[in-house]
Order: sequence, then structure tokens, then C-alpha cells
Amino acid sequence: MALREILLYPNPLLKQVSSAVDDLNSAEFQELIADLTDTLDASPGCVGIAAPQIAYQKRVVLIDASRNRKPVPNNGRLLLINPLIIRSEGSVLGREGCLSLPHLTANVSRAQEIMLQYSDLEGRLRELVSQEFEARVIQHEMDHLDGLLFLDRVSSLKTDVFRRKRY
Repeated sequence: MALREILLYPNPLLKQVSSAVDDLNSAEFQELIADLTDTLDASPGCVGIAAPQIAYQKRVVLIDASRNRKPVPNNGRLLLINPLIIRSEGSVLGREGCLSLPHLTANVSRAQEIMLQYSDLEGRLRELVSQEFEARVIQHEMDHLDGLLFLDRVSSLKTDVFRRKRY
């Protein structure tokens, strides 16, 4: 449908909690899916995007860890509607960036493995286990649904946040 502008921090919409999707057949929802897809595809190096980043306050994320520069185990392109993490294990510190904070990266601690529940495009409830990089991406994008940015997850703004070398 359309390439959407990414909201940049400190846009207040990024701090709002998104509402659940209740009508998968609405024209608005179909437009959202198309816009998320177009925007992700047009963002080089981007592996995930959440609806709030393009000003839709709905609980939808699109993930594609296979777009990572380094090959990583993943489940391919995932459209997660109303996702919910039902189990998490381990903890690992890793560097994250975000389309909404393009000039920064940060060291963020995330669960190493997650199990999540979500609806697919047909409204069927699904479960998925994800690990390592893909699990990090899912957790990062799901934070957007709750009005959280990776800056909200760092231990120290002084020691864990870095300016990007290329921006």
C-alpha cells in the first residue's frame, strides 16, 4: 500500500500502549499490514517493525531476522498479531538499534529464549519458540506495543548508550 514515515523519538505516540487488534478483516487492518510490509522492506538492515512506529496504535509487529547481515537461526518472516510472551529463559546482553532512534545503539539485556502466543492473519492462535537474535528482535518490537523503547531497558544511560558511527 504505502511506505510510511517512521516516528522518531521523542514523538509521544511512541510512549503509548497499543490496543489489541479485534477485526482482522477491516480495511484499516489490511492497510496496516501492507504499510508495515512496505516500510520494513524499504528499510535496509531493518529486521523488525512495530505498528506504533508508523503511527498505528495496534498490537502488531512484523519480524524478519533472516534480513540480518549475518546468517542466524530464525523462523523467517513473522507477522505477530496480539503477541504475548508466555515463557522466557536465560538472559543475554546485546547491542540494539531502532528505526525510531536512528542515531543511537545500546547494550540491552533480553531473554535468550522465549515462547510466545499470537494470532496469525486467519485469526488462529499460534505458539512459537524463538532464540538468540530473533528472540531479541521480537522482544524489542513487542516493547513498542507497550510504549517502551530500548532506552527504557538500559542499566545506565551513561555507559550503555552509544552514538552510531554511521548515521
